[in-house]
Amino acid sequence: MARSPLTLAAAVTSALPRTEVVRVAELTEGMSGRYDSAIATLGDGRQVVVRVAVDAEAADDLAGDARALAALSAGVRGVLPFAAPDVLGRATLKRSPALVQSFLPGYRVDAGHVPAGPGVATALADALAAVHALPTSVVRDAGLPVRTAAQVRDEAERLLDRAEATERLPFGLLRRWSTAIGTEALWRFETTVTLGGADPSSFLLSDDVHGIPRVSGLLSWSGLGVGDPAQDLRWLASAPAARDDVLAAYSARAHRATDTMLAERARLHAELEFAAWLVHGHDAGTASVVDDAVALLESLADSVRDEPPLGRETVSVSDAMAVLGRVSTGTDAVDTSMQTDTYDPERLGLFSTEEIEALNQTRTGVAAPGEATEPLEFSLWSGKDAEPASAADLDAEPDIDSAARNAMRRWTGTD
Repeated sequence: MARSPLTLAAAVTSALPRTEVVRVAELTEGMSGRYDSAIATLGDGRQVVVRVAVDAEAADDLAGDARALAALSAGVRGVLPFAAPDVLGRATLKRSPALVQSFLPGYRVDAGHVPAGPGVATALADALAAVHALPTSVVRDAGLPVRTAAQVRDEAERLLDRAEATERLPFGLLRRWSTAIGTEALWRFETTVTLGGADPSSFLLSDDVHGIPRVSGLLSWSGLGVGDPAQDLRWLASAPAARDDVLAAYSARAHRATDTMLAERARLHAELEFAAWLVHGHDAGTASVVDDAVALLESLADSVRDEPPLGRETVSVSDAMAVLGRVSTGTDAVDTSMQTDTYDPERLGLFSTEEIEALNQTRTGVAAPGEATEPLEFSLWSGKDAEPASAADLDAEPDIDSAARNAMRRWTGTD
């Protein structure tokens, strides 16, 4: 049974001593009932959000959020083109952890509702590119997970082995995924700071004076780490209409070597979430989850039967032009003196010269669950070439069960 707003208000006063709550209301976050949430107005006029975990998985995510947000120093927050919540305090409500954060206004759009063209699609691409441009030292210094390209590949292979061991994985998918994992070109990429599998509904949007959507905030940070940037784009499998616009905008904002296999790996990560759902159901001994996963996998197998293998070692003309467009043909004379009135010395001390330059370039470039599940529509995916709080330590390897449940919440409403 969900906790009442008044009960959640008590968690606020517990987390923030000597604070008066003058108003409280239920907050619907579309998190499939994973949290009991409320928005509270304090005596000084501030608005805060309180979330209480309803199970162990949600509790782990709250701890991850707290730890990741603590890693976002004032300097890091200053270079992001959107806001991140401040962790104001933590409490325990009948043995369930509660987290109190600053309230960020805005609206959200689910992946399946992201339209094509400039607007939401390009705003999300810009925001992801900004996160991926953060210095990896932000993650390393905080002790958050760091994975190499080889480790990302190994994790995918281990997941496939576990899915095959259930003896419920369609052979066509086993062959498709084994081929992709064995394709060397697919795994030649530069790791970046990532969100561990971003979802559009985690981003808050607001319209500028011209009515154009812009990302104004990001709520979910629990997966912050270093890894494959393609994992933060796997949601494009659920947004075929916006796919090309997101990829084009993202590539234009990404200040690193062109990743010609980015879209292919994003597609692979998306498909493997179904395998993770199967493994979760099998390990938990939940027949209904296994049956659901098998149905989804069989539907996926049918939809990709006539598609070419993932990770073809080909480069399109557009990919080649993108590479050429990033090759320097000369350097104009510039004034290298520092304009000291436009820099904050304390903030500059947090980064190296190269990191500051990269970050500034990036910045200027700037639901309730249901019972039924439906297979993804992959046919439109062309596949071309493509605290006061502290949190417990996170495991170095991703939690397959957690990733699986997140996938199902996004795509099928299954909790």
